[in-house]
Order: sequence, then C-alpha cells, then structure tokens
Amino acid sequence: MAIDGTYKVETSTPRGAQTGELIIKTSGNTCSGTYKTQRGDQAFSGTVDGNKAKWTINVQSPMGSMAIGYDVSFDGNNCTGNVQMGQFGSAPLKGTKVV
Repeated sequence: MAIDGTYKVETSTPRGAQTGELIIKTSGNTCSGTYKTQRGDQAFSGTVDGNKAKWTINVQSPMGSMAIGYDVSFDGNNCTGNVQMGQFGSAPLKGTKVV
C-alpha cells in the first residue's frame, strides 16, 4: 500500500520541533511499526482507513505513563496529521517519505 515506508517526521510542540523516524507497514485495515525519536524507539499498532492511519503510543515520563495519539494522512511521499498529547494538548505533525 502507498502508506508503507519510512518517513522523516517533525512534530511542532510547545517545547519546539521534535523530529523522528516513522516506519509503518499496513495489512488490510491495520497498521504497525516503530516510531524512533531521541527518547528511544516505540512500537505501535493501529488502524487504517484509506490513506489515513491512527495509532497510540504509551510513553513514560516523570509524571507517569501518558498516551500519545496519532492521526495521520498520507499523500504520495508526504504525511500530515495531528498528535494528541494528553493534558498537553495537540500538535501538528508533518513528514516526508525517505524509503
């Protein structure tokens, strides 16, 4: 599927731009992959509907576990979306396919 691949992504957070590498693979209406950042690698699984994918990553912080929700649309070699960061609100995400 056109979504499958590796993307260099950037999330614009209140603490500045956070960059990472998104590796995603689809199978039917599900997706799985790894989101790699300076804080480490996080495996995920989620759902796919056409060119849109949604998944949640649980991260540990000094304040405890926090669910980070991703809602991303893929268009050719680009992706854009929204990241829900619990009590910290939401942030836009954008990326470009590299593989």
